[in-house]
Amino acid sequence: MASLNPLRLMRDGFASRLARLVDFRIDERTGKRLASQESRLTEQEHCTVDHRRRLDALEAGLDRLRGDLNWTSSEVKRLIPHVAAQEAQLEDLRVKIAMAPRADEQEVAAARSLIEEVQRQHAQIRVRLTGIAMYEDRLRRLEERASVAASG
Repeated sequence: MASLNPLRLMRDGFASRLARLVDFRIDERTGKRLASQESRLTEQEHCTVDHRRRLDALEAGLDRLRGDLNWTSSEVKRLIPHVAAQEAQLEDLRVKIAMAPRADEQEVAAARSLIEEVQRQHAQIRVRLTGIAMYEDRLRRLEERASVAASG
């Protein structure tokens, strides 16, 4: 009959209500925290998707740059023998001029004209090689930046 005790019934009812109130507040706080964590997780997922997209674009650009760099490198390798040949020809002409006997004005003018033409062509090739070297350096720097961005 102890369960019929009105004081005990009231105490049990009060305890039950108090427990429900505490449970409700705990559930409310936990719900807010979960909602906050869920929104942060969603934001991180969007950031991850964006980073993947940007990384894919950087990798595609890096592949193009590697192709350009390989082409440039091949062109430089192809031009090096030509430049060396021109330098050898120029040196041969200098030696021939130094050892050549005196010539008349027409021969001297023709020789000078030939030397100037060789020097002009030689200068053009040096300008082209300098441009290629600058292009290779630029590609290298872009590749380094893309590599740093991909790892960052």
